[in-house]
Amino acid sequence: MDYFPVFLKITGENCLVAGGGKVALRKMQSLLRSGGRVTLVSSELCCELTTLSNENAFVWLPRQFEPNDVEGCRLVIAATDDAQVNQQISAVAHAHNIPVNVVDCPELCSFIMPAVVDRSPVVVALSSGGGSPLLTRLLKAKIENLLHPAYSRLAELAERNRRRVKAAIGDAVARRRFWEALLQGSWADMVCAGRDAEAQACLEKALCGDAGSTANTGMVYLVGAGPGDPELLTLRALRLIQEADVIVYDRLVSAGVMARARLDAEKIYAGKQRSRHSLPQNEINHLLVELACQGKRVVRLKGGDPFIFGRGGEEIETLMEQGIPFQVVPGITAASGCAAYAGIPLTHRDYAQSCLFITGHLKNGEVAELDWKRIVNPAQTLVIYMGLHGLRTICETLIRSGCSPNIPAALIQQGTTPEQRVITGELESLAQLGEQLDNNIPTLIIIGEVVSLHDRLSWFGR
Repeated sequence: MDYFPVFLKITGENCLVAGGGKVALRKMQSLLRSGGRVTLVSSELCCELTTLSNENAFVWLPRQFEPNDVEGCRLVIAATDDAQVNQQISAVAHAHNIPVNVVDCPELCSFIMPAVVDRSPVVVALSSGGGSPLLTRLLKAKIENLLHPAYSRLAELAERNRRRVKAAIGDAVARRRFWEALLQGSWADMVCAGRDAEAQACLEKALCGDAGSTANTGMVYLVGAGPGDPELLTLRALRLIQEADVIVYDRLVSAGVMARARLDAEKIYAGKQRSRHSLPQNEINHLLVELACQGKRVVRLKGGDPFIFGRGGEEIETLMEQGIPFQVVPGITAASGCAAYAGIPLTHRDYAQSCLFITGHLKNGEVAELDWKRIVNPAQTLVIYMGLHGLRTICETLIRSGCSPNIPAALIQQGTTPEQRVITGELESLAQLGEQLDNNIPTLIIIGEVVSLHDRLSWFGR
């Protein structure tokens, strides 16, 4: 390694920054966050530094750098726009054996400042040795996405209880296993979900001798996988998918989303298709309980959002009855995702002031028992899930209930994916248009004046 990585404690220590621009501002803010006492030397200050100076956040010396400015300093940062001044600062600091950083000039530095992912007290520092700051920033962004902000609370709670755990569990190996069980089990999940009081109670229970049950209790996450495009996963959904021991997934979850899972994760298909269920709902409910009781981190992955025609409510009722800890992670529902990718705004000031989601499932050949006359509203967008099979019946029911046969309508299959297909027309001809589509592929139906905007606003795939 060209540089020895080390974390330097500067709380209460004197630090010098030379420069009054944006770069000096960023360096000084990092020092202040680390508890340093900063003196800044510069003839002029940028607006943000002026504001901080008025708040007495640092000591400002309104002049050029002088060699004796480094005396008594723990470290020095040169961030001026004058190369000769920066070189002078470096030489003086080196002569006094004071660590010095000269911005964008590694050859004059005795230390470099890394990109930082801050989950204090957990801190990740990244460096390319000054060779490629952009690469470092890109890597930082990736790690930011992977590290839940709650890791800071996780570390704080662990530190708060470290002495008690050490006193209660004398054997070092047993103590390590105890912490491993907590930090990789439901205790950590509770902290990440903001349930600190429950996490503390869980730790107390484990310290009282019930550590085995704590370690063996898994966690179930009901996660919305979005409408298909894996880039539309929430950050939390992606993290949980990558951490899961088992993924129980639906037919609507795209291959691109499943590709984000760990290679060694167990994957259980629980897809449902009209009249053909891979696993009946009741079996899915109890499967989740069984897997959690084995101490596994279980992701129940659902297309769209778990609580919008996803039967997520039924699944968590069973989990609650069995005392299984769980979390619900919302996802982008098919209506918003597919409509956006089709260039159809669900609401629009000139066309629709409300939007209604309904299911299009037929029961014994009949539409759902809904107040269809109230559903018909020219100033409202109607979105119908799972309606392709009964499309003709649905269209006839809407027209019979007062809906205009000429209102614009759209059919969207495999929305947000490269295979997306959008067919538009009018309500009276929609069933005939639907005959072009595969009945086995989930299809979203949108009915309303907003569909007329599709030709103008369609952007995906162009």
